[in-house]
Amino acid sequence: MEPKGMLLDAGDSVLAVIDVQDKFLARLEGVDAERVVTHCEWLMKVANWLSIPILVTAEEISVMGHSTQKLLDCMPKGATEHDKLVFGLAGQEDILDALESTERKTVVLTGLETDVCVAQSALGLIEKGYRVAVVSDASASPQRGHEHGLQRMRDAGVTVISTKGLFFEWVLDLQRCHDFFRNSGIGVPEGLYIG
Repeated sequence: MEPKGMLLDAGDSVLAVIDVQDKFLARLEGVDAERVVTHCEWLMKVANWLSIPILVTAEEISVMGHSTQKLLDCMPKGATEHDKLVFGLAGQEDILDALESTERKTVVLTGLETDVCVAQSALGLIEKGYRVAVVSDASASPQRGHEHGLQRMRDAGVTVISTKGLFFEWVLDLQRCHDFFRNSGIGVPEGLYIG
């Protein structure tokens, strides 16, 4: 299936949550770490509600540990946390196989670190023919790495979007938006303005 139009289509999207592990989070400013976890957690809940597949990776689990618990708790029943042993997720066969099995062609990236694993994942996925977006406020890197990573991806043709912008593109119309807020049971986290 080819991506339709410029908007990110929920029916063609996969949400990738890359390496949001406590050891990586500890390298960030506290406010950045909290923002990434909160936004990734909320987007995972939204994706579950919209039946968007979620791909979760954790880098070298035996050394760096599993994804932070809040995100593990949001994984769909039966989902796999992939032990990522490369920087770009497109370079690991089992992860790429899991992505290909969704039969979707748009990958929305979140996680850590923007200038390394997120950027290399984006570039590798583009090479594999995927449309790629990165959620700027659901990803991070220490110091200036975040800005450098976003610019690298922008230069390669990756769509840079906010959590709020992604939500409204995924729900697409007022009826679905109202349905989400009235019936999903998913609130909006403090500090994330959706209005």
